[in-house]
Amino acid sequence: MPESATSVPLTPAATVVVVRDGVSGLEVLMLKRSGSGSFSNHWVFPGGKVDPADHDHGSEDPLASFRRAAVREAAEEANLLLNAHELVTFAYWEPPPTQPRRFATWFFLAVDQHAEIVVDGNEIDDHVWLAPAAVLARRDADQAELAPPTWMSLYTLSHYATTAEVLRAEHQRETPNFSTHTGKLDGVRLTMWAGDAGYETGDASLAGERNRLVMYPTGWRYEGSFPGRAQA
Repeated sequence: MPESATSVPLTPAATVVVVRDGVSGLEVLMLKRSGSGSFSNHWVFPGGKVDPADHDHGSEDPLASFRRAAVREAAEEANLLLNAHELVTFAYWEPPPTQPRRFATWFFLAVDQHAEIVVDGNEIDDHVWLAPAAVLARRDADQAELAPPTWMSLYTLSHYATTAEVLRAEHQRETPNFSTHTGKLDGVRLTMWAGDAGYETGDASLAGERNRLVMYPTGWRYEGSFPGRAQA
């Protein structure tokens, strides 16, 4: 039976991926969540659920409340002052239908304006600027916990050298929809998205197209066509 047969309600949320041009190339801001709450001890991007105060009923932008939430969370968690109108849509994510807590999350992209990062010391207890590939390497070395959406975002960013390249690519493409299904193959956990041969049935062994993140014990690997973006 497909995993989508039972579904936990979705909670609206927003995340902002903040990038900058470092000395050696593109860098991304990573925040370390504290040991309590959702995604405890994970390295994440600024973000959280959409609060009632984030809703803008007069806006014609269907994502206005998500943008406001992303801006608010960035300010609260990292002292980042962002402009909601300048956020670039990056991806839409839904977790597996049977996950206990499900956040329907819009990921946005923003370029750092040389802000001084100050973490809140409550939900967030550390931060670092790193090349996307370096964060992925830390995960494979068991030095950083990442959720699959964070991993896939970093994987996408790792193919660009500058903020200009990223922004140009994001403005030229349709925002991907990652509605996630999970599975196992030879005992190895994996996540699949639309276009993968096993996506609809949950049978990861089916031959055909691949659009999946495989969580090998030796390191996570994306299998599919660069840059691993699923379509709705």
